[in-house]
Amino acid sequence: MSTTLSLHHIVINTYCRKMTITSSHCEDIYRYIWSIIDSRKCRLLRIGGIENHIHIFVDVHPSVGIADLVGEIKRKSSLWMKRSGMFPAFEGWGREYFSFSKSQTDKSTVIEYIKNQRVHHGAQSFEDELEEMAHNEGIAWNDGLLT
Repeated sequence: MSTTLSLHHIVINTYCRKMTITSSHCEDIYRYIWSIIDSRKCRLLRIGGIENHIHIFVDVHPSVGIADLVGEIKRKSSLWMKRSGMFPAFEGWGREYFSFSKSQTDKSTVIEYIKNQRVHHGAQSFEDELEEMAHNEGIAWNDGLLT
């Protein structure tokens, strides 16, 4: 087996960025998403978020494509959330997702950033957060990136 490190900071938001991830059950959805990541031989480094989005920091196995992994996470978790009864207002995930590759030197910074989502969003909206993240990664921003 070759040795690889493919770190990705992934952000997915709820449909229309509605506040539908109940804080009382967020750990349940995080565990479910972790099980999907684990089943694909990827390694979850950190997961967290608030009611309208989730950050996932993952070391992606070399046999797995980001689009495939995120697609599976969104499909399976959406079905699970709707069937569980724990997220009664959840309508699904937004169409898009954001994924930024990261280096080993970024690892602790990204983990701490995800750990502090509640505090962070006391001062900054999700939309402003994504615009800033895109800018920091050299990605041209336009509001059409959010649906």
